[in-house]
Amino acid sequence: MEFSIATILSHLSVDKLVPGKVLEKKLGCEESEELEKLQIALDVLEKVGVVTKEFGKYRRVIEEDVVEAKLRCSSKGFCFAIQDEEDADDIYIRESHLSNAWNSDRVLVKIIKEGTRRRSPEGEVKLIIERANPSVLARVIEDSGDYNAVPLDDRLLFELSLKENGQSLKETVNHLVHVNVLRYPLGQNPPLGKIIRVLGSDAETAADTDIVSSKHDLPQEFSERVLQKASLLTADITAEELENRLDLRDLLTVTIEQELTKELNLFVESAFTLQKTEENHWLLGIHLADVAHFVEPETHLDREARKRGTSVHLGDKIIDLFPKAVQNCASLIPQEDRLSVSVLLTLDDKGQVIKYQIQPSVIRVDHQLTHKEVQSMIGTGSAKPELETTLDLLNHLFFELSPLVKAQRLQRGGFDLNLDNITSYFKDEGRIGAIASYPSLPVLSLMTELMVLVGKVVAEHLTELKLPAIYCTQAKPDWDELEDLLKLVTNLKLDFHLESEDELQPLDYYHLIQEFGKSDYEKVLHYLLLNSLKSNKYTQHPSSHFGLALPIYTHCVSPGQRYIDLQIQRVLKALFEHGRDRRHSRANKSVELLSSTCHGDINWNVLPPAIQTNLETDLHSLITHLNEREKIAQDAESDLIGLKKAEKMKDSTGKVFTGLITGVQSYGFFVQIEDTLVEGLVHVSSLKDDWYEYRSRHTCLVGRKNRIAYRLGDTVEVEIKSVDYYRQQIDLVTVRGGSTAIDADFEE
Repeated sequence: MEFSIATILSHLSVDKLVPGKVLEKKLGCEESEELEKLQIALDVLEKVGVVTKEFGKYRRVIEEDVVEAKLRCSSKGFCFAIQDEEDADDIYIRESHLSNAWNSDRVLVKIIKEGTRRRSPEGEVKLIIERANPSVLARVIEDSGDYNAVPLDDRLLFELSLKENGQSLKETVNHLVHVNVLRYPLGQNPPLGKIIRVLGSDAETAADTDIVSSKHDLPQEFSERVLQKASLLTADITAEELENRLDLRDLLTVTIEQELTKELNLFVESAFTLQKTEENHWLLGIHLADVAHFVEPETHLDREARKRGTSVHLGDKIIDLFPKAVQNCASLIPQEDRLSVSVLLTLDDKGQVIKYQIQPSVIRVDHQLTHKEVQSMIGTGSAKPELETTLDLLNHLFFELSPLVKAQRLQRGGFDLNLDNITSYFKDEGRIGAIASYPSLPVLSLMTELMVLVGKVVAEHLTELKLPAIYCTQAKPDWDELEDLLKLVTNLKLDFHLESEDELQPLDYYHLIQEFGKSDYEKVLHYLLLNSLKSNKYTQHPSSHFGLALPIYTHCVSPGQRYIDLQIQRVLKALFEHGRDRRHSRANKSVELLSSTCHGDINWNVLPPAIQTNLETDLHSLITHLNEREKIAQDAESDLIGLKKAEKMKDSTGKVFTGLITGVQSYGFFVQIEDTLVEGLVHVSSLKDDWYEYRSRHTCLVGRKNRIAYRLGDTVEVEIKSVDYYRQQIDLVTVRGGSTAIDADFEE
């Protein structure tokens, strides 16, 4: 089992001694070689003062002037250490103080100079706790008979000596390769690597999914040990298991998936039921695959899923969280009894949740449908004879209930982003950070409304019962990034004004989007608004989610694709099995722990102290890691989209497009081409007709003599000059466009 110093430290506490045997179990160290490596690491950590050993047990030591951070380096060699706390200062680190740390490594940094109002604090790397680059994308060069790999990422300022790996290194010269790092820099010795795979003669000849997978070091397969453990799982349900679950097998149950899920036989994690109650309310059941039943904590399957953090979607290539054997047992497939966790919501005729309950259950799916099939059925009002009853359910779900739930969200200040292409394969908002509306497939966004509602009520229930949890939050957009968009809106003569960051609310985005509909560049504006949203963050502290306009929220509907959802399911499982429904055993009055009706009536610890503490510790150790894995997955998926766009624009070199100026800097201006949503740069040096000056107050470039201005919101015609495929950089030259500068408007 591979582990890092960061992983070891995540299992250690400042105020609690942890036995070595416990660490061995949590890290999955079983072989003598693994145990020896762990002991060496602990001895080193003790020697450098990061941990202390007492009575054969270990405890974390925190020094006041030492912080944990992630390195962000420049191509010039200097770096900043970025702390996990949002408002914490970035720490400047000179190249001579890096101690052989590389870009994106997690490190412990010792502060050597305090910061001032104008200058960042300065530090030096005390210890590298996790390497971010176990492999790199590189180009092979030959130097006096030696072969080296030069990373394509110019923030990695080194060359790796290459070790023979059963192939001729001479044949790989000037080729793009994926290199595994065998040894990091040690004293005067350079890093050493071996070629895992030759991707092509250059970036453009390599498969885009291979480039992205290699660049972000995404796992390509599961180890034999993990596959073996997965093969031992069985989908059989025992009589004892059935007895302890709500039996919902007689209810009409459907799953609704994207086409790709059906084509590639992907994990089906959720199913729907819908009934009318005697009070004429809706009883909506959303049933989630009980992955926690099959994947026990601290097993090889669990550790591998924890390490991956999330599934990654690269077009038709999916980097899964679990092997297929887990999916075969837990996935909600038709005509099979399946274990689930059911969220049963009672809603009134306005779409408001009256009450809900969360229960362990067993279900049987009747039909597996795709979004397009559902859209067609409710659009035409017809279905195959065997699906007529299902059509009634779908009509009620998407014509009556989902629009009501959506109206409730909009009423509290929510907004929708209109997108052309489906970029998320999660049932909730996924990595978009807001609910996307797809004009060609409204069923998809309506279904997302219901899944987000599940995340809301589960977060509420965990909070009310004071159970350990990880919450999904989203901070307000950065004002600095939003200002250009607001200036663009003003220049486009749209009616919207916002004076300060303090005023910004989700409702403002709703009003902005209404104004977008009046513009010829609605598509571009939605895209820019999407990019202004911050990424989701995980935290143990309840906090609001801007994009969903929710005061509290968690991810829980994709336990087969995201590790956080699995952990939330485990907390619910602890509630099912160990929850105490009364203050003490002699008390006569009890509450329904699995129902929202108990809210406000509990003044005792629901879980036994040992279980509560263990869950809190486990969740706390996950936060930083899961946030980083989400960031890697998001970057990888964005990279693939960027490469595909760059490839498309490469074929359009020399062609002229119409675009909108969406950003202006002293060195040039950025143009968004509406048809393709591709952004390129017109560098100021390409403007040969005059000398252009940057006017920061008006965010524009103005010609000294010809008085032509290029400002936010101007329409221009541009020619594709060149495309850097790997860096996804597109250089443009203007053909015509811009506006006439009026001195009164543009003088500083």
